[in-house]
Amino acid sequence: MKSTKPYLIRAIHEWCADQGFTPYLAVKVDATTRVPREFVKDGEIVLNVGIEATHQLQLGNEEITFQARFGGKAFPVVVPIERVAAIYASENGEGMAFEVTDKIAADAAGAAPQESPPQDAPSERPSGKPFLTRVK
Repeated sequence: MKSTKPYLIRAIHEWCADQGFTPYLAVKVDATTRVPREFVKDGEIVLNVGIEATHQLQLGNEEITFQARFGGKAFPVVVPIERVAAIYASENGEGMAFEVTDKIAADAAGAAPQESPPQDAPSERPSGKPFLTRVK
């Protein structure tokens, strides 16, 4: 059965656009992720995936691809869906968080992908309302 994750990512992205919010992706970077490494901190990167910030944005079932400018230089970005940790609106933090799988390690071991333990993502906005929901 196909994962619901890419469908949920597209839905939150569309919701952000409809509300006039800026969608951001939190990504756990590994060897399968193509992002400018100088912007990666602690193995993670946060990407603005708003229409104005991206060129040729494709929210596919296997990966998210687009071109964006980093430090004034164009860079082609490729993010496998399994590396997306969250998508949320930058203006209010509303969105959804996901478990991130370590596919390469599991593939090398010849086993099914293992999920990494849940990260300590903030569970409340300053208002006290939850803003990220974890799904598998």
